[in-house]
Amino acid sequence: MTRPIYAIGDIHGQIEMLHESLERIERDGGKDAKIVFLGDYVDRGASSDKVIELLMDGVQAGKNWTCLLGNHDRMFTMFLEDYPRTDYRLKPGYDWFHKNIGGVETMAAYGVEVHSERRLFQIHEEAKQAVPQSHLDFLSTLPLTLEQDNLLFVHAGIKPGLALKEQHPDDLVWIREGFLDHTAPYPWLVVHGHTTIDAATHYGNRINLDSGAGYGKPLSTAVFEGGESWLLTDEGRQALTP
Repeated sequence: MTRPIYAIGDIHGQIEMLHESLERIERDGGKDAKIVFLGDYVDRGASSDKVIELLMDGVQAGKNWTCLLGNHDRMFTMFLEDYPRTDYRLKPGYDWFHKNIGGVETMAAYGVEVHSERRLFQIHEEAKQAVPQSHLDFLSTLPLTLEQDNLLFVHAGIKPGLALKEQHPDDLVWIREGFLDHTAPYPWLVVHGHTTIDAATHYGNRINLDSGAGYGKPLSTAVFEGGESWLLTDEGRQALTP
């Protein structure tokens, strides 16, 4: 008999929503439930630091958790390098501090103020002092995918037609075009986030769990067991079908 696998969509600094999702999972599957977090733990919400701390503590305590890397997590670590970088998958004119990205809120969670009168080197120097190295080490070692029980968990998606070992890391955390519009079956049911939609949706070959928690909308949690999938709510499991 297979054990259920739970997946949580993009959290984006929403610590209270994360606590609520974990409580739902514990009620449904117990304290030792297998949970996959789909990435994007930081930006937009107010408590990126607390989200990272909770996940890091859970993994270190031996919980059956897999935390995948998201593009926002990667942008965070890129800015905190000795010489900060900007992810080249961003649009021209965008950087981590663009109002649509959310780095300002992440820095605020660590007590670092970002505004137009400050220079980047000043923000960077202060951030290097404020952000615990343990948080950066945790994010920098996260896997990009998890393959289990005919499911593939990944933050953004995959490039159709390529074997998993041939997928580029940039696609795994950033892809939209070519993945979202692909309707043919994959070797697995792909479970992902990254692209915000109104509600968790099953498309037949993939399930998107990014329901906009970063914008104050619900944080989606799904359950996978015996080849079936459900959305986990306060009222229990609700079928998640194409």
